Amino acid sequence: MPVKEFKLPDVGEGVAEGELVTWLVKPGDRVEEDQPVAEVETDKALVEVPSRYDGVVEELFVEEGEMVPVGDVIISFRVDGDGAEPTADDTGSDEVDDTDGAGDDADGLDAESEAEPETSSGRTFAPPSVRRLARELGVDIAAVEGSGPGGRISDGDVRAHAESSGSAGSGPSGEDDSSGPKPVDIGSGDRKSAVSKRGGSADDDTRGDDARSTGVDPAGRETTLATPATRKVARELGVDIDDVPTDATREGDPFVDEAAVRAYAEAGTAAVPATTDSEPAPEPEPTPASAGGSSGGSGFADASTDREPETVPYRGVRRTIGKQMERSKFTAPHVTHHDTAEVDALVEAREQLKPKAEARDVKLTYMPFVMKAIVAGLKEHPYLNSELREDDEEIVLKKEYNLGIAVATDAGLMVPVVKGVDEKGIFELAEEVNDLATRARERKIKPAEMKGGTFTITNFGAIGGEYATPIINYPETAILGLGAIEERPVVRDRSAVDDGFLDDEEGTTVVPVPTLPLSLSIDHRVVDGAIAAEFANTVMEHLENPLLLLNH
Repeated sequence: MPVKEFKLPDVGEGVAEGELVTWLVKPGDRVEEDQPVAEVETDKALVEVPSRYDGVVEELFVEEGEMVPVGDVIISFRVDGDGAEPTADDTGSDEVDDTDGAGDDADGLDAESEAEPETSSGRTFAPPSVRRLARELGVDIAAVEGSGPGGRISDGDVRAHAESSGSAGSGPSGEDDSSGPKPVDIGSGDRKSAVSKRGGSADDDTRGDDARSTGVDPAGRETTLATPATRKVARELGVDIDDVPTDATREGDPFVDEAAVRAYAEAGTAAVPATTDSEPAPEPEPTPASAGGSSGGSGFADASTDREPETVPYRGVRRTIGKQMERSKFTAPHVTHHDTAEVDALVEAREQLKPKAEARDVKLTYMPFVMKAIVAGLKEHPYLNSELREDDEEIVLKKEYNLGIAVATDAGLMVPVVKGVDEKGIFELAEEVNDLATRARERKIKPAEMKGGTFTITNFGAIGGEYATPIINYPETAILGLGAIEERPVVRDRSAVDDGFLDDEEGTTVVPVPTLPLSLSIDHRVVDGAIAAEFANTVMEHLENPLLLLNH
């Protein structure tokens, strides 16, 4: 079979390079067109890179953690058929030929049991994530009937097929399923070397030695979820992330964090493998603190070994965030207006609506109410929903209400955008916000879903705090920060408060009331302080009187 080299494609608008975070295949694995072969982190998002060929992985040219310019060769394949490189108009067959290279299979499986059957209609239309789901459920993607445009297969189609055929539990478990063909095994269950360099070998597997030296039973999973930073730590410590024990999960898949990796590595350092029954373990070298004989009982004798500074790469999403913040702060003169809304009526309204939301399987937070209140404010004060185009010397007043929601993730702050907020109901907004926030934290958000915002909300109150000075999401002209909703002392008319007094005493009293601190930052070139205060007043009026939100 001919060998084809595959270059890193342009995985995002304006992206010139990316960090190859994880290889999803190894030399010898059979892949099909559109199957993800690597995860690449750019300055915009973490994306999967799909194969353009049906064939067998020949060689990997890039180490995990390396920065790769767009256009550089990252992998090569032994391609099925005539090896013609597919084009945008190519509609050829997706059939897999397993007659070549069967003896080179990394897992030693029978070629006939590995072959994916030929599709009856030629080409199978399914995105990489759907193909991955099919492999996990043991479903033959070629046998699934797509419900999308042009027969495109969705997650729901795969799950429905798995439920109807009873194949969901047969493929991954390894049980024999005589009712249908076996899915193609891409070799992820016996991951060895991530990269086979020129002149090197893909079979140099030292994981067994590492596992024996840890004194902790390796997990030996096939799939493990982890952030790029965690995977980097694992590489530096020589730990196979699939062996790190964990009880944490993300959407049903095992999830490992940096602390678990370090704990597993430390367990390996502490355990000293015995070479013979009579050979004593070597004495540890004395540290400066222990050489003097006494550490004073402080328990910090070895603290000096942990005081070396740690360097973390400044790139990817973190670098993008930094550049965006720098551009915003040094371009737009920021002014922050602070105020506090009394939201006891809002708290009561949410409590009344929660049962209805739960009946629809929707988690109802305060965010949709705040979004509706902001839309009311933007309609009355359009300069906060604008963009200053300095080169054209004009201010563009936006007529769409697309609100960005800042989400803290392991990779940094991401801002997915909820579009058309003025046209959506409270429950619909709640569902969309929850979905976008979840996918942002799991690095599954698409770059297009973080574009087109006209105003941004940041909820620092979710992790504590009252007020802040949020930085505008340039080129927008305003951002609203939300503090924590807590009971705080508020002055109220005694006549409006049931304070236990029996007489009709006039005057005021101080009572605990749920309040929401607001921090509104504006671009002072576009928005005056008085306009900012009026906008805040409008937002607070709608939060304090939730029935007004029905009009927005």
